[in-house]
Amino acid sequence: MNPQGTIGTLVVGYGYWGPNIVRNVVESQDFRMMGLCEQDEGRVADFRRRHPGIWAEPDLDAALEDPRIEAVAIATPPHTHFDLVSRALEAGKHVLVEKPLARTSEEAAALIALAEERGKVLLPGHTFVYSPSVNKVRDLIRSDELGEIYFITSSRMNLGLYQKDGVVLDLAPHDLSILAHWLGRPLVEVSANGRSVYQEGVHETAFMTLGFEGGVQANVQISWLAPRKMRQMVVVGSRKMVQYEDTAADDSVRVYDRGMDFAEPPANFGEYRLTYRTGDMVAPQIQAAEPLALELKDFASAIRQGTEPASNARLGLEVVLGIEALERSIHSQGELVKVRSADELLARSGAVVA
Repeated sequence: MNPQGTIGTLVVGYGYWGPNIVRNVVESQDFRMMGLCEQDEGRVADFRRRHPGIWAEPDLDAALEDPRIEAVAIATPPHTHFDLVSRALEAGKHVLVEKPLARTSEEAAALIALAEERGKVLLPGHTFVYSPSVNKVRDLIRSDELGEIYFITSSRMNLGLYQKDGVVLDLAPHDLSILAHWLGRPLVEVSANGRSVYQEGVHETAFMTLGFEGGVQANVQISWLAPRKMRQMVVVGSRKMVQYEDTAADDSVRVYDRGMDFAEPPANFGEYRLTYRTGDMVAPQIQAAEPLALELKDFASAIRQGTEPASNARLGLEVVLGIEALERSIHSQGELVKVRSADELLARSGAVVA
């Protein structure tokens, strides 16, 4: 720990998400921004204009030699994660890496095993699990206020940033992490179809059906080709329904006391009596907070007190397993694909994550 009692931190990458991490590290009372690792000279110049006096170094290994650095935050493309995270862990640093944890489940499991071997925190940056609105919905589900969960729908669309890895790798981790956080159950099977418009093999839109242990199903639509930004999820329960809309200026969570009720099972279908419930809509008050700032606070707690982060390494692996299954299904024209077991993969890697 440096003399100020804060955690000396290196940020790797200053592209799309890196500036947000740097800003939050600079503003945090738990961390101290020590330096930036970035190879692009234009991005380095921009960083120096915003944060004069903080050093920048293009070579990661050279940057990691600074003994004042205890933690590394990595915000680079997914295909670089395994190499960069491995090097940071080998250097004895705690690591926060932006989603997804790695490009393959084997890489993710190997990183988890390495972090355990070195006694370091490995936190995948699934920032939505720190959203106060997302956690309000989780509380409603876990408290049984909604009753039995029948199904969940999600639309995550925008006129988005085109990336060569496709929309599934870009956007699906958000829904996979939120759903796992809400349900506390593993994803067991998926089917997906995608559409490539501008470049063969690069899907800009995908339609996904996700099946979770216990029978809960989620239908998810993600797309870069939409006229406006939409981040909306609906949870349908036996008692109540809830709508979560991340882009809403207010009332991001709305709880509806609506649904249908059947009378006792009759002798034949014609005797079924169906009644509709149309009760109140309640918009609970949500405490405003930046999810990334909460994520960093959780990272600091894991480093200092050894607490389990909400976005933990196992969640990161489960998301990567889900992505792999979705990509296999898309390339098989929507074939139902079983999701590999995180427990089995971790056991083979030698990791003991609970």
